[in-house]
Amino acid sequence: MVHGVTVFPSPVRGHKDGTLAYNENPPVGGIHNPSWQNCGIYSQPVAKELGVHSLEHGAIWITYQPGIAASDLEKLRQLTRGSGYRLLSPDPASPSPIVAAAWGYQLKLDRTDDSRLVDFLKRYEQNPQGPEPGAACSGGQGQPEG
Repeated sequence: MVHGVTVFPSPVRGHKDGTLAYNENPPVGGIHNPSWQNCGIYSQPVAKELGVHSLEHGAIWITYQPGIAASDLEKLRQLTRGSGYRLLSPDPASPSPIVAAAWGYQLKLDRTDDSRLVDFLKRYEQNPQGPEPGAACSGGQGQPEG
C-alpha cells in the first residue's frame, strides 16, 4: 500500500444515465454513465459520471486545482502521457492541489514531486481489485489533448 492512500472497499457499480452524486472528489467508484471518458489530457473538467467509468476500466484519474504552477502541470501531463490508462483534468472543487484516484483508492497530494504519485500509478493502474481492468479507455466520450 502507498502511504497516505485512502481505501474505499467495494464501491458499488452499475450504469445510469444523467448527473449523479458522489461522496468523494474525484470519485473512486460508484454508479456511473454507460459510456466512459477517453483517457488522456483535458484542460476542462471531466464529467464525474464518465471518469468513474474509466476508473472501472483500470484507469487512474488525476485531478488538480486550476492555477497550479505551469511546471507542476507539465509534470502531470508527462505522467499522464506515460500510459493509455491515465486521465488528467482540472477540478475547481478539488480538495487538494493534486488528487489521484483509482477504483476504490484515492491519494491527496500537495506537490507533483511527491514520490507517492508515481508509486500510486505503479500500484493501482490496471488494479486487479477493480471491476474491469484492461477494458477500453478509448472509444468513449471526449477528445483528449494528448
